[in-house]
Amino acid sequence: MTPYDQPDSMTKDEFCARFKARMIARAGETFDDGESIADYADDTAPSYWEENGWLRDQGPEDCADADMSYWGED
Repeated sequence: MTPYDQPDSMTKDEFCARFKARMIARAGETFDDGESIADYADDTAPSYWEENGWLRDQGPEDCADADMSYWGED
């Protein structure tokens, strides 16, 4: 990650937009049940921003990847 990409140098809106873009790029527009991935990302990304922990420090793409790693688990 370059210094520009570091979470401390971006706004919450930038973080959330990149989080959502990553999810859509990797998973498409909708879940298998037809629900919107963009809507899910809009609801979920702020929690990663507000956490301000080690995961957020990895960047929005890594946060999105971590969240998606739980999809499909019962």
